[in-house]
Amino acid sequence: MRRRLAAALAATTAATTALLAAGCSGAPDLAAMPLPGGASLGSHPYTVTADFSNVLDLTPQSAVKVNDVAVGRVAKIGLAPDGWTARVTLRINDSVTLPANAYAHIEQSSLLGEKYVQLAPPATGSTGRLANGAVIPTSRTNRDPQVEEVLGALSMLLNGGGINQLKSITTQLNAAMHGNEPQMRAVLTRINSLATGLDTHRGDITDAIDGVNRLSATLAARQGELGDALTGLSPGMKVLSDQRGQLMTMLGSLDKLSGTAVHTVNQTQDDLVADLRSLEPVLTTLAAAGKNLPNSLQVLLTYPFTDQVLRGIKGDYLNLYLDVAAQPGTQIIPAITPSPTASASPSGSASPSAAARARTPARTPARATPGTTPVPLPTGGGKQ
Repeated sequence: MRRRLAAALAATTAATTALLAAGCSGAPDLAAMPLPGGASLGSHPYTVTADFSNVLDLTPQSAVKVNDVAVGRVAKIGLAPDGWTARVTLRINDSVTLPANAYAHIEQSSLLGEKYVQLAPPATGSTGRLANGAVIPTSRTNRDPQVEEVLGALSMLLNGGGINQLKSITTQLNAAMHGNEPQMRAVLTRINSLATGLDTHRGDITDAIDGVNRLSATLAARQGELGDALTGLSPGMKVLSDQRGQLMTMLGSLDKLSGTAVHTVNQTQDDLVADLRSLEPVLTTLAAAGKNLPNSLQVLLTYPFTDQVLRGIKGDYLNLYLDVAAQPGTQIIPAITPSPTASASPSGSASPSAAARARTPARTPARATPGTTPVPLPTGGGKQ
């Protein structure tokens, strides 16, 4: 009897185990099942893949959000072809439109909440449209820092950082500022004024920096020319180095000369000022002469015969007209009147005196000044 019960129990156990194994092998993957209350994908969702350097504990069927509104879910998480990054496959509702350069960010719903993928357009320069099969590279993916990372960094700051030195720093600052409150207030006021001035002239500062940038670019573009110029300066610098002694001697002599010149100017300052003041009337008269001065200089350059005199000389004689104004009391010699035709000499020629008188040119009658008496012309061989 006991043997029959044992055999029946063993058969029942084996059958139950087989049934459980068969049931488990045919059961669906719970991770692949959509969560209740998830986003609606619509009738024609499109697929996008995003590469992350770290997906944390993101799981399939996690939400995909745009502006914190669920618009899709994570379909699959796998390894990217490079073997170093994770590739997340996203399925998004076809009614959602995103730019082709959209960003993907893994965020957390709360401090201990679930992870989800947030899609967002760039801050500026949105282009194109995110289409089915698009890939978001790691340059446009990121994640939020985790709570344990923040706590770990805070622990390092508190334990191995300088928090324990804050008391010493505060004590030293109090000791330094004790009794110097007005000076510290004045320093802070000046710093505020400096910051305000810098903020007011930030446009000029930016322009100056841009100018320095352009200058640097120009110098960089002409680096070869600058190198040649510096190389060409080497012979000149060598010549200056060889003549250093002579240059020092010259500079010493110039120093002595400047001292002497300064002393001379100081000694003759009063006389120089007096001479300049004496020149003032002369310069004033020259300025008043105006255009007459250049005309006079033209005559001066042709002294003693002006251009008009040279034009009056025709061959071997000179035509000259004199206009004489006699002063009161001046004796006037009357003009010589030609005598009648002289009698011929026995030899048939005129007498010497007649010939001399004939060769004497006629004189222009002089203007007699009123109140004067003409004086007879003295005789004596035709000389006056």
